Amino acid sequence: MAVKRYRVAIVALPIILTLGMLAWFFSFAIGESDAQTTSLHTAVAKPEPDTAAGAQASPGPSAIEPLGRLSISRQSFARGGLGSKALVTFTLRNDNGFAIKDPEILCAFRSDDGYRTERRRKIADTLNRKSRKTYPYTLIGFVNVKASRAKCSLVTASRVVN
Repeated sequence: MAVKRYRVAIVALPIILTLGMLAWFFSFAIGESDAQTTSLHTAVAKPEPDTAAGAQASPGPSAIEPLGRLSISRQSFARGGLGSKALVTFTLRNDNGFAIKDPEILCAFRSDDGYRTERRRKIADTLNRKSRKTYPYTLIGFVNVKASRAKCSLVTASRVVN
């Protein structure tokens, strides 16, 4: 008699745990997740008009857009962990006459069934002027395990003020 109860417990316990985990998973609000990205915005600083002279002031160093001559020259996509981590290897090329810091990239991952995931990543590094730097296997974030293609682009960067 006791053997039957243990058999029932051995079969019922994993089923109850699985149902509990599924209930928790479906009750999780995806809209509240920090992993979701917002829409892409790139702001260009505009010079303030000189109110005393009535004319516009010349743009200062912060008004020069560093993304103009900053580009991603090479990129490749690999998986890490159990297939849900996106590892991107990319090369940033800075053709500006000044150094830039903290470039931010936006990567879009797509699967064959049409599912799309976007992740942003700020690179805490400085690129010298007229240089390039490769960032191997950079963790961008968690993506759908069915994602098969990735495309990254630059979003923002800051100019290094000497």
